[in-house]
Amino acid sequence: MTKKRLKLIICGAVQGVGFRPFIYRLATELNLTGWVNNSASGVFIEVEGESKILEEFLSRMQTEKPPRSHIQSIETTWLDCIGYTTFDIRHSVSGEKTAIVLPDLATCPDCLQDIFDPQNRRYGYPFTNCTNCGPRYTIIEALPYDRPQTTMKGFVMCSECQQEYENPRDRRFHAQPNACPHCGPQLALWDKQGNSLATQDLALKMAVNALKEGKILAIKGLGGFHLMADASNPNTIMELRQRKGRPHKPFALMYPSLELVKTHCQVSPLEEELLTSPEAPIVLLKRKPDYFNLWDSIAPNNPYWGIILPYTPLHHLLLCELNIPLVATSGNVSDEPICIDEGEAIQRLGHLADIFLVHNRPIIRPVDDSVVRVMAGREMILRRARGYAPFPIILKAESRRQEAEVNHSPPLPPSPSLLATGGHLKNTVAILRGDQVFISQHIGDLSNSQALGAFHQVIDSLKGLYDFEPQIIACDAHPDYLSSQFAQSQGLPVVKVQHHYAHVLSCMAENGINVPVLGVAWDGTGYGDDGTIWGGEFLLITDNSYQRVAHFRPFKLPGGHRAVKEPRRIALGILYEVFGSFDGLESLPLFEGFSTQELKLIQQMLSRNLNAPLTSSVGRLFDGVASILGVCQHTSFEGQGAIALEYSIQENPNNRVYFYQILGTTFPLVIDWKLMIKGILDDVFLNLTVEEIAAKFHNTLVEIIIKIASKLREKQVILTGGCFQNKYLTERTIKRLTQEKFIPIWHQKVPPNDGGIALGQIIAGLRK
Repeated sequence: MTKKRLKLIICGAVQGVGFRPFIYRLATELNLTGWVNNSASGVFIEVEGESKILEEFLSRMQTEKPPRSHIQSIETTWLDCIGYTTFDIRHSVSGEKTAIVLPDLATCPDCLQDIFDPQNRRYGYPFTNCTNCGPRYTIIEALPYDRPQTTMKGFVMCSECQQEYENPRDRRFHAQPNACPHCGPQLALWDKQGNSLATQDLALKMAVNALKEGKILAIKGLGGFHLMADASNPNTIMELRQRKGRPHKPFALMYPSLELVKTHCQVSPLEEELLTSPEAPIVLLKRKPDYFNLWDSIAPNNPYWGIILPYTPLHHLLLCELNIPLVATSGNVSDEPICIDEGEAIQRLGHLADIFLVHNRPIIRPVDDSVVRVMAGREMILRRARGYAPFPIILKAESRRQEAEVNHSPPLPPSPSLLATGGHLKNTVAILRGDQVFISQHIGDLSNSQALGAFHQVIDSLKGLYDFEPQIIACDAHPDYLSSQFAQSQGLPVVKVQHHYAHVLSCMAENGINVPVLGVAWDGTGYGDDGTIWGGEFLLITDNSYQRVAHFRPFKLPGGHRAVKEPRRIALGILYEVFGSFDGLESLPLFEGFSTQELKLIQQMLSRNLNAPLTSSVGRLFDGVASILGVCQHTSFEGQGAIALEYSIQENPNNRVYFYQILGTTFPLVIDWKLMIKGILDDVFLNLTVEEIAAKFHNTLVEIIIKIASKLREKQVILTGGCFQNKYLTERTIKRLTQEKFIPIWHQKVPPNDGGIALGQIIAGLRK
């Protein structure tokens, strides 16, 4: 039978996942000859043998590939043989940098077995890893992914590690962070001044004892520092809250085992799958009723806990010794990026932590824990970071082909190099390479110098990894956003993208949806085309344009940004819009904290339009209703009022709704919520429970979506924006849209909040 040579170029997540040793084993099993290597754009293979065997090789390569690998494309070329006699793994080569950098992966079962086996040479070693797990994105400096281009380059492997690294049949073959207690990174315990107290095993034991004594531990992990404390010690938790200036925002909990999680929380099969996945995100789980008041200081007035399982050997060893849940919150001052360097941590966290458990493996870039919530039977990422970033979103060729046809332009023109700078809150940035959008990890709120510095570093990091130089920059249309000002300062063409348009495009791109669609974009703040604050938007997306077809009736925010921190001020703006004064409403709880002089001043602000910007925001409507019901008058973290309102709904809510009106005969229609607010006040004065009123409020919002969708008659309805992090609102909307024969589309891998708008800005840049 005639022999042939098969040349393959494989693109996707095929580096750092054991792909080359898999190819080596498969080729040698089939008695094929040739070679495989890494390149900056993927994996190259040349393999010779009989045609039938080569076809089997090609088929099995796709069906038996390593579990963490992902093949995006395979370019095949059939050639004449040139007479290879062996199959080799060759050295990596350079070239155009398009290979996918893998996210950091949680410790695999094999490595877990190693660290708890007294007979294993890695017994108790907190930096054990293999090709199936361990650090990736946080240690890589450049492509292709080889040890000299990672922060492990300073650790010279011992002879045993080197043998593993060079053996294609070993699961540590070319595991770039491969190390052992003799040649790898080491632990140390420091005091608040940076003095070393202990190293290695003793450092871990002393850290365990410190936690048992009620101390707050700063621990250096995969993508930065955590602050950890005994979750069952309310005094320690209150001390941590006081030090961190975080009076109410929930803390995440790291549990020692899934079994203990199930004792305290309701865990669905999908939630269990997420908890134990290689991504290992924080998963929002509902507490069991018996444990509703357990450690209430962890998540005040909140039936959900953010739960995470140990995802590094260090975490496993620590939690195994303690066998209790620990608070595991980001090692930062609120709203700042997490610390990644031990010296920096002493300076920035010295007033927060009592003791520091550090190591000497450098971290290139800060990466927080990801946060996930199960919504309508599937995962929804609320914070996209470790485990997910920087895995790309692949743009469907069909959507680009359709846009080309609409514009009567050549099909699939080469994509420009696009950089998107995201928003102001929950900032992420993104770059476009070919049909891949690489979205950065969560950066945070660009309101302080530390966060802004991280924003610049992340952009430089993505540019360096992919040899990327933008030709065009897309940014939010808000002129005061620091991310937008950065875009304007670069001397490149800038595409300014309306905030809610970016939200809708983000959800479309993630789900591979083509126009036309009706986008429902509800959030707290977004700069509108008319210069006011939008946030209750219905956008019709057609071809390369969008139209604001409906929005909520605007109202004034007395005090502007101050009102965002004080929902009671938002409530006053709403009540003034409805009644023109506050007369007869003074018995509402929200009035208790105001002096007569303050109320007079606010009424003047509203009547004279002094520092009282207009908003159509549904997020602010949530805040105002939360205040009217006495649920939340002041906030210490974003979304606190809306979250409290969602969680006040009981297990078996009512199906009743309030009256509302839709005004106008031409676009944009205006959703007038005055009757709804009057109905809420009637129910308050009739002493209906907060639970009943909150359910009716949510139900009314859902029916408004149904009403507008029915008027527009667009089958595809996008649900996006921060308001759709609300489980009750989202799931009820999906159910009602489905009942009415619409096709609801919502987020999964990209956050519905501002963490997702960089993707939408990229799409807007392409459509422009």
